[in-house]
Amino acid sequence: MSVLGGAALVLAGFALFVLGAALGHHAARRQHEHAVDADGARTLVHTLHTVALAAAPLRAGLTPDTARRVVRRLRPLLGAPALALTDAAVVLAWDGAADHHREQLAARLTGLPRTGTFPLSCDDEGCPVRWGALAPLTADGRPAGVLAVFATTESTAHTRAVEAAARRLSLDLDLAGLDRVRAGAHEAEVRALRAQISPHFIYNSLASIASFVRTDPERARELLQEFADFTRYSFRRDGDFTTLAEELRSIEQYLELARARFGRRLKVTLRIAPEVLPVTLPFLCLQPLVENALKHGLEESVERSVVTITAEDEGTEARVVVEDNGVGMEPERLRAILRGTAGPATGIGLRNVDRRLRQVYGDDHGLVIETGVGAGTKITLHVPKFRPGIQAPPPP
Repeated sequence: MSVLGGAALVLAGFALFVLGAALGHHAARRQHEHAVDADGARTLVHTLHTVALAAAPLRAGLTPDTARRVVRRLRPLLGAPALALTDAAVVLAWDGAADHHREQLAARLTGLPRTGTFPLSCDDEGCPVRWGALAPLTADGRPAGVLAVFATTESTAHTRAVEAAARRLSLDLDLAGLDRVRAGAHEAEVRALRAQISPHFIYNSLASIASFVRTDPERARELLQEFADFTRYSFRRDGDFTTLAEELRSIEQYLELARARFGRRLKVTLRIAPEVLPVTLPFLCLQPLVENALKHGLEESVERSVVTITAEDEGTEARVVVEDNGVGMEPERLRAILRGTAGPATGIGLRNVDRRLRQVYGDDHGLVIETGVGAGTKITLHVPKFRPGIQAPPPP
């Protein structure tokens, strides 16, 4: 209850016209306060948005180019004649007037500068810069550089503003470090997947191709082209994502090489809805699942292997299923594989794909695996059709 509302209860014996006047005055005052609050909120939102835009380039690291973009956007917000950004050794960017003061700023980078102000000497009587305020930038808790603001006279407001801005820029430098760690981890995971492309598969594929050289040279040529295209795609280095169409094309090449070896023992059925072919998904996301199906369906069984790959449209998502009629496994062993406790080099592909899907789309988008001893294996994944920031590179 408001203060005036409480007063109305205490003064309930007053005449009705006095109470009405009081409430009317209160309503008018609240309306004015709401208008002022709304203006303040809009100003705050605009300021935060501007600072976020200014700091965003640092997600790519602290370089002359990113520093130049930061100070260009940040200086109008601080209302200063000049603004500069440095790393631990040199001035990376200066925006505004009086850049002849660069050397004086660079001289202060020795050691570990702290937030503070300092005077500037200048022989130019018309120079608008006579003092500076600086605040250190950090990345992962270590000194990374300095943000400095310059003006004609000393201002506490400028000092506080540059300190607050430096904290915000340091946050983006920390995020840049996390991005590098994540990119390194992703690259390691992709290397692990590439390493999982069994040397035995490569050897057997080349042996199968060689067996056709004399009896069916045209078939050998076709298989060799499939092998070249498959390895080119699997070992490419451009981009973390691909399209479902590209991934399925690589899988078809993989399966064509497998057919050359296993002949009629392998039956593959593909049911692909055309509308989901452009969907973007992590690179080398499906191939390990198909390799797992062949491993449990052919290499561990003497019976005929049936592998079915389905991709369907489910509204905002694409549903992809890889199913085989192989030997399957015990559910507890499957859980150990996904936890990474099943032993070295066991189930790297399944665990890797499951982890990458969860990292990109969230825990509710991990692999759904149904299996049992002698019951085959069915692996299902759901991929969002659109997710901001996720885009496949253009086809070669």
